[in-house]
Amino acid sequence: MCNQDDILVKVREVCKASFAVDPQKVNLETAARDIPGWDSVGQLSLGSELEEVFHISLEVDEMMALKNVRDVVRVIQTKLAAQT
Repeated sequence: MCNQDDILVKVREVCKASFAVDPQKVNLETAARDIPGWDSVGQLSLGSELEEVFHISLEVDEMMALKNVRDVVRVIQTKLAAQT
């Protein structure tokens, strides 16, 4: 499941669970500043939820590099591709 669109669908649901946002308003251009609650604590919550949903492990530097949804999708794609 390394397809960007498939990953984005799940990332939208993770954003909904982590930040209580409408998943339809989340797209690749959505940045942390666009989502209330995506602050340093929210970043940890987001990372934890992504690890659980995608069955991946994120390094601290990878988590800190997540500034927008495009970054999230890119990191997940890389992690999933490495698993196959």
